[in-house]
Amino acid sequence: TRRGGRGAGGAGGGDTFAPRRASLRQRSFIGTLKALDALSTSGAQVSVRVSDLDGGDEVLSGDDHLTLPVVGLGVVPLLIEVAAQIEFGQLDPLEIIERRSVDEVALAGVWQHLAAPALPVRDLAVLAAAASDAAAANALLARVGIGAVRSRMEDIGLEKTALLDGFRDVRGPDDAPQVALSSARELAGLFAAIVNARVVSPAVSAQVGEWLNLNQDLALVGAATALDPFAHEDDRYGMLFVNKTGRADGIRADAGVLAGPRGGVSYALVVCFDDLSIAHRLRAHEAFRALGADLMEYVF
Repeated sequence: TRRGGRGAGGAGGGDTFAPRRASLRQRSFIGTLKALDALSTSGAQVSVRVSDLDGGDEVLSGDDHLTLPVVGLGVVPLLIEVAAQIEFGQLDPLEIIERRSVDEVALAGVWQHLAAPALPVRDLAVLAAAASDAAAANALLARVGIGAVRSRMEDIGLEKTALLDGFRDVRGPDDAPQVALSSARELAGLFAAIVNARVVSPAVSAQVGEWLNLNQDLALVGAATALDPFAHEDDRYGMLFVNKTGRADGIRADAGVLAGPRGGVSYALVVCFDDLSIAHRLRAHEAFRALGADLMEYVF
């Protein structure tokens, strides 16, 4: 047990990080535990949850109840609302949205580098899921409405997950301090529900899962999978990996589902740390890769 200090991204200090390892399948997760303990000792705020995909049994947890900033993972509730509105006839997937309809944002994404001044809703969802495209996400959010996203999250029973704002280059005093908040427990449960077709409807779950399966950010937990980040929808070794990441100064988050021949898990890991040097970032990234390696051992 370690007592964490104050991390970046608004993480509060003083909480005791005490990861629990379940006896399920007797997997050790020693690498993950050592990496997370090192992070906590350095003052980072750490929250982790791993659950068995079939039964929902806890495999590993530590401070998984904490509500923390998750940045780009806020795209997931947005995609759920977009898919739901398409499914129920409230939104035309081929409706054209102009880039100039929202403020310019120079954060992650490719739309800002494309010549196309407008794209259909479905293509924007692909960009938001695959490339964490900030402009595409903002355009979708402006179209469906943040109130609708929040209402949808309440309808599906999420109490600690909230999309607070769109993506911004600079956050002023009148803006929400974070894009999105959630807990590792709810994120792991949400991804399990998506893969098990229990979010809104089977069709909505399938569509959201299809979009998320295009995610190209496999640099955190996904680094241990050896999958091609640009083409991993159909892996010949029978692996399923669906995930979404969140990144900002002092914040790293990754949640998803990993399944293989021996079973499957849903997982979420959120780390808020003092982003003082590249060494601090590398230490945070190492924890995600350690978790990925242990998850691969679990499912293979």
